[in-house]
Amino acid sequence: MQRFRTPFFQNVATVAGGTAAAQAILIAFTPLITRLYGPQAFGLQGLFLTIVALGSTFAALAYPMAIVLPKSERDAIGLVRLSLTIGVVVTLATCVLAAVFGEKILVFLNASELTKFIYLVPVAMFVAVCNETATQYSIRTKAFKLIAGVSAASSLISNTLKAGFGFVVPTAGVLIATNILGHAIKVFLLLKGQLKNRTASSVRIKSVDNDAMWTLARRHSDFAQYRAPQNLINALSAGLPVVLLAKYYGATAAGFYSLAVMALAVPANLIGSSVLQVFYPQVNEAIQRGQPSKHLIIRTTLGLVLIGILPLLVIVVGGPWLFSFVFGAQWDQSGVYAQWLSVWLFFQYVNKPAVAAIPSLMLHRGLLIYELFSTSSKVLALYIGFAVYESDVVGIALFSIAGVVAYVWLISWVIVHADRSHKNSQLGRQP
Repeated sequence: MQRFRTPFFQNVATVAGGTAAAQAILIAFTPLITRLYGPQAFGLQGLFLTIVALGSTFAALAYPMAIVLPKSERDAIGLVRLSLTIGVVVTLATCVLAAVFGEKILVFLNASELTKFIYLVPVAMFVAVCNETATQYSIRTKAFKLIAGVSAASSLISNTLKAGFGFVVPTAGVLIATNILGHAIKVFLLLKGQLKNRTASSVRIKSVDNDAMWTLARRHSDFAQYRAPQNLINALSAGLPVVLLAKYYGATAAGFYSLAVMALAVPANLIGSSVLQVFYPQVNEAIQRGQPSKHLIIRTTLGLVLIGILPLLVIVVGGPWLFSFVFGAQWDQSGVYAQWLSVWLFFQYVNKPAVAAIPSLMLHRGLLIYELFSTSSKVLALYIGFAVYESDVVGIALFSIAGVVAYVWLISWVIVHADRSHKNSQLGRQP
């Protein structure tokens, strides 16, 4: 019991508590929201969020992830400014692309209903950049209580608005707008909390000149060169089923998939994201000090396996019945998808310690190569299911199996490199 009183487990419990509150709020509202809006509205929202996710991965070139790393506070603030500057430029460029190609792309994807919301895409992208930047800086300052409280508050506000408007105008547009507003509120509360708790840096963003900012950009260029493309490929891999389901089977099928992923993400967000946020700075410190990280990664991964195995079995066995009972009879097909997706998302959840160690181990290039092969296998799996077998369920099943194989390889690869990195650091210290 003593080791569960260590700062690491206490911080995980803090973040998990806030995430648990946010997810509990989501769980409480979702059965009502699914009955108000229906699969088609969820499908259009899912497609919109997929487009935003693809753009957001490149909107700041992954520089927010580097905010945790520098020892100097001025460098960290410089990375904050760099992230926001790039975010503004990419957002403006996205506005131009939306004006020229937006309608054509949506028609091709069988989602012309989203045309009137196309200019919300760049808005949502910039809000996502601000959210990621504020969150990473809060992780750097170890403001875990702040992160926990903000997660719960923003979830309550967002879901209350969805439910309230759902009685009046239950449309995809309402789901999209309230989603963006929820993230914007989260950014505002994080910034307000940092200032109130006086954890915000005394170094002002304006005090970091352009030369210093671009020097930081070059110093951490591996994030832009390798991590940003990797994030894009990863987002494409995760969003591809929504896009293809919408194109070949309509927005309703995309809605079934979107609800399945959202519902299954509850345990992953509850524990996995909390571990990722706390584990990232811890493993970074351990590697910087030359301490072994291999067993730290293994222990944390196995702990996640033990916590998540029972919920996985419940979904695999009773998915369709559970989804019909909780979300309404019209969501039965979503439960069928969930039976397969739960296995894939389980391994996505347990790989969080390995993913957190990648920046500190400088494995961005290898991760990019991994994502290329992983995404290619998933694309092939969906093609075989949709085109060869002409079945949405077969496509989702093959997609999930390909994802499981890829995640198992990723975890093993990171553990091997963590061990090798420690041995090399020990050899370097020998006289």
